[in-house]
Amino acid sequence: MGINVLGYQTTLRDRIEFTGVGVHSGKPVTMSLIPADGEMGVVFSVLNAQSGNGFDIPGNINFLGATDLCSVLGDPAGVFVATVEHLMAALRSCGVDNVIVELDASEVPVMDGSAHVFVEAIENVGLTSLSATRCYIRVKEPVRVDMGASWGELVPYDGTRFEVEIDFDCKAIGRQKFAADMNANVFRDEISRARTFGFMKDVERLWAAGFAIGSTLDNSVVIDDDQKVINPEGLRFEDEFVRHKTLDAIGDLALCGAPLLGCFRSYRGGHKLNSLVLRKLLSQKDAFEFVGSPISQTRVHHGELVTMSAPAYAANLV
Repeated sequence: MGINVLGYQTTLRDRIEFTGVGVHSGKPVTMSLIPADGEMGVVFSVLNAQSGNGFDIPGNINFLGATDLCSVLGDPAGVFVATVEHLMAALRSCGVDNVIVELDASEVPVMDGSAHVFVEAIENVGLTSLSATRCYIRVKEPVRVDMGASWGELVPYDGTRFEVEIDFDCKAIGRQKFAADMNANVFRDEISRARTFGFMKDVERLWAAGFAIGSTLDNSVVIDDDQKVINPEGLRFEDEFVRHKTLDAIGDLALCGAPLLGCFRSYRGGHKLNSLVLRKLLSQKDAFEFVGSPISQTRVHHGELVTMSAPAYAANLV
């Protein structure tokens, strides 16, 4: 196999801080990535502005609360953290297994609309190996979800691969496909800089629904009513749209709680479809297997470690 499944878990060498705004809330947010112990996984520690208390939300699909335009962990009507997919994609692709993500607001900062800033910061600070053995989830049997004209599937593959295709009735986008075996270098060079995108015709509807309030030309590719990209600098890639959809898929599937060995394919997908495919895989015990040591999972709980019964740090799977 091309991937060393017997490696060790990692965390960051040092703390990293980001400041920005939430693309949907429009509110300022400070986010810190803090090194964590082995077997902890990704834990979002969200400060509740009203109570002043912090609440921990594991970066795991069992805590996925909504998939409307972004992936939301926690309770959308209570304590939650929104737009986790870009950060999750960066953490997974850079090989960060354990980290505490502290936020003083309920949304990950959008930065420039991509994952590039996160990748640069992670590469600059570096990783450190831990004593805990890394656990992988290997796809053994194909699983597929159909949603009208859209579909997504996970199939066995010797490594980690993404094949994503989109098809928009818009001449600025049209039909695009991106396919590649995924590793840190491919993600950094070919995926991480692809920005989120949207249409001017949808702005008022999104604002009324509480979305895209923080969206600007500095953090989003915007297409006008004439189906033209209005960002002065243009596109970063000719097919930036499908590359960003691939970034989203990587982040959404990272919610499985461990590196995934398999090939993900989708046509006209999105956050909801991505999550449904992952849920279907994890609900069918014969469709996947753990590769690694069956060690207990722990997660931080404001200074108190709470042991949870699960294989490795992959969390209690549905």
